[in-house]
Amino acid sequence: MSDLTNELISQVRDAVEAKETLAISAGGSKAFMGRQIETDRTIDVSGHTGIVSYQPVELVMTARAGTRLAEIESALSEHNQMLACEPPRFGGKATLGGTLAANVSGPGRPWYGSIRDHVLGVRLINGEAEQLRFGGQVMKNVAGYDLSRLQAGAMGGLGLMTEISLKVLPKPATTRTLKFAMDQAEAIQRMNSMSGQPKPITAAYWHNGELFVRLAGAASAVDATAKIWGGEELAPEVALALWADLQDQKPALFNAEKVWRFSVKGSADVLPIEGDSLINWGGAERWYAGDHSFDRMVELAESAGGQVSLYRGGDRTDEVLHPVNPSIQALQQRIKASVDPQGVFNPGRAFGWL
Repeated sequence: MSDLTNELISQVRDAVEAKETLAISAGGSKAFMGRQIETDRTIDVSGHTGIVSYQPVELVMTARAGTRLAEIESALSEHNQMLACEPPRFGGKATLGGTLAANVSGPGRPWYGSIRDHVLGVRLINGEAEQLRFGGQVMKNVAGYDLSRLQAGAMGGLGLMTEISLKVLPKPATTRTLKFAMDQAEAIQRMNSMSGQPKPITAAYWHNGELFVRLAGAASAVDATAKIWGGEELAPEVALALWADLQDQKPALFNAEKVWRFSVKGSADVLPIEGDSLINWGGAERWYAGDHSFDRMVELAESAGGQVSLYRGGDRTDEVLHPVNPSIQALQQRIKASVDPQGVFNPGRAFGWL
């Protein structure tokens, strides 16, 4: 546990005075995400670690940005609590700051919420080497302009986060996983049907002809739903490993040379894309491997009511995130200019124009 705030401020100030740019680094687990950029220096946050405060009764935790998720999950587990957004741990290297910056969440995202939904506040160093605080450490805090949730997906371009406060949740009393054999089209229909019912579903994904559905909550509700829905129930240890592997993006698809991530309407039809595919989030998150055209994938995403990103591989000097309309682009540029007027932090990591 180490507080390097003053040292980090000093490094940012040096870069600002020298008119240099900074690449933010910590665990390095998400170096493959975003655009490939060149900067004058790298600022290492990996030593800025530790849980600053944890109030199990209030379901609130504050930790430094370089704190690894494994440490956070270990502390929460002692109180039978969890990071409900189930972010990938990437072999134990993932940090809290990087998780928020990349806005990555796991299987339970549609039911528990994303990492962005759980953030209460952040402390950050802006592009003028000033330490600022946004949000708070309570679930009801509306004072001031909240930049904390805008950090989600900003890829470090809106300041150097030093502390993050977020809400946590109790672990469910009972968890059961059901397996069904079916093709992709039937799985999409079934997932949407299940998700629309008042049942304790907390995850649903399809891969290689098999649909997996996780039920979690009160034993009575879970058991009753499992009885109605049927399917083959997985042994607890098998189910635990299954969801952990999905959370950590271990299926072979995620290691393909080019990996595409779609966020679309859960009810959208099967996308006409060749290659390995995996459907998550009850149909709303769709993964594909293959050497496809970026423009073609954008077209398919928009036809399905969503967006696409080139998640891994390909030419990362070009744009890898779904294009935004001019008004949103102008807004993001104004926010960037207000927080980081000199463009010090991760310039162009999310978009070339940012």
